[in-house]
Amino acid sequence: MASSVRAGPRLRRAVASGELARLPAGLRAELEAALGSGGALVPFSLLRRLHGALREAGSPLYLHELLEGSEIALPEVPVPPRNPELVARLERIKARLANEEYRRMTRNVTGQELNRYGTLADFGRQVRSVKAVVITIFNFIVTVAAAFACTYLGSQYIFAEMAARILSAVIVASVVGLAELYVMVRTLEGDLGKL
Repeated sequence: MASSVRAGPRLRRAVASGELARLPAGLRAELEAALGSGGALVPFSLLRRLHGALREAGSPLYLHELLEGSEIALPEVPVPPRNPELVARLERIKARLANEEYRRMTRNVTGQELNRYGTLADFGRQVRSVKAVVITIFNFIVTVAAAFACTYLGSQYIFAEMAARILSAVIVASVVGLAELYVMVRTLEGDLGKL
């Protein structure tokens, strides 16, 4: 904590020129001794007595005017040496935090070769997706064709004319196709809803 002031030019000039002649001789001598020392440090206790003496003497000078340009002298705080165990522990903690940060930044990086379309795993997912779509379309076509063929062949026992047989086969194939489309849409909707 600060306990003294480094005297500025205004206070030095007031002591040297005799502006403080009305003050008691002991107080002036203490001020001159404090200013004559190498550091020119004036303790706060001396400044309090100077302030009281200026008031008692009715001096036109005020303490804040005399202290203009002065600085508070702060004592140097000695820095204790660092504990080597603490320094080693801090270094271990810093290294651990740096490793965790590195792992967090690189957790989604894979060792697979990247190309301009993404990783090989992405390519595999895309192939599986395309494969599922191709199988679904093939299944749809086979189901509709089988419904048409069964109805066409089965309707020969009901209808004698070829036009009626084809018309009934187209109607049944359309109904089966619409039902298959409905099931496909519901399946895709369920799969998309899970995403």
